[in-house]
Amino acid sequence: MSLPDFLVIGVPKAGTTALHAALSRHPELFLSRVKEPKFFLSEGPPPARGGPGDAQTYQEHVWRRADYEALFDPAPDGALRGEATPFYLYDLDAQNRIRRLIPKARLVVLLRNPVDRAHSNWTHLWAAGLESERDFVRACALEERRRDAGWAHFWHYVSQGLYGRQLEHLFGLFAREQVLVLRYRDLRDSPVPTLDRVCEFLGVQTGLLDAVPSQNVTPFVADTAANAVLRAVLRTGGRIGHHFPAPVRAVPRGPLLTALQRQRGGRPTMTPAQRAAVLPYFTADIALLEQVTGQSYADWLTVGLEPDVID
Repeated sequence: MSLPDFLVIGVPKAGTTALHAALSRHPELFLSRVKEPKFFLSEGPPPARGGPGDAQTYQEHVWRRADYEALFDPAPDGALRGEATPFYLYDLDAQNRIRRLIPKARLVVLLRNPVDRAHSNWTHLWAAGLESERDFVRACALEERRRDAGWAHFWHYVSQGLYGRQLEHLFGLFAREQVLVLRYRDLRDSPVPTLDRVCEFLGVQTGLLDAVPSQNVTPFVADTAANAVLRAVLRTGGRIGHHFPAPVRAVPRGPLLTALQRQRGGRPTMTPAQRAAVLPYFTADIALLEQVTGQSYADWLTVGLEPDVID
């Protein structure tokens, strides 16, 4: 069977794309050409509908087992096979499916300050023209309604950051030595030692990876009247685009995104008031995370916004 030996399972907007790109350069590792195949997120076909753009995202899921295994067929003999889908940690059913199919897999988790992660997530969807709520705090407050409406994981700004309960469930399924928990800031500030930690954890040679490439950095998008029109058009495309093949969808979407993201500048940052409003969503879970991991995350209660250097 061509199944992965390791998975990067979390979390979105915490450097998983950059880690995938870095590990792909190691001669003893093979990572799927498809980043985020999302195989373990469903037992069969994913839902057909959800929030803006979700239907197209669901069409990208590699949900058939034969197709999933085919992703790893090109792996050289002896290479460890892996993939990165950062929603696996958040989706407890996905954790269960991983345990049933590849119980000996090694799992890599990247955690980021949950307030900053949520803000980066919101900024990403705003820049893509899919998020209609211009106020970050209000967007977080809308989560329960959106979840009830079936919007996909990437819209769950708050729930994705409840790492304590997610890791508590994971450690009930896998031995601690099968899980490596890292911080986003480690990959950002000390990339080479962090990559060596990952390689040592996976059992491959250290000292071969010397950089983490900048990946998936969200551009600045201004809140202007013209951009509001472009965002509305993109959201409309998100609702109806699943009726058309991907190459057809890309024809109008590409120029629209280029136009939307044409303005460059400093990224929007949270105000102290916004941080104070969102932080209470996470304080109890941060305490649980400390109990589950035995590590302190007290800095998440005070640290400022982390720059999106390697998202």
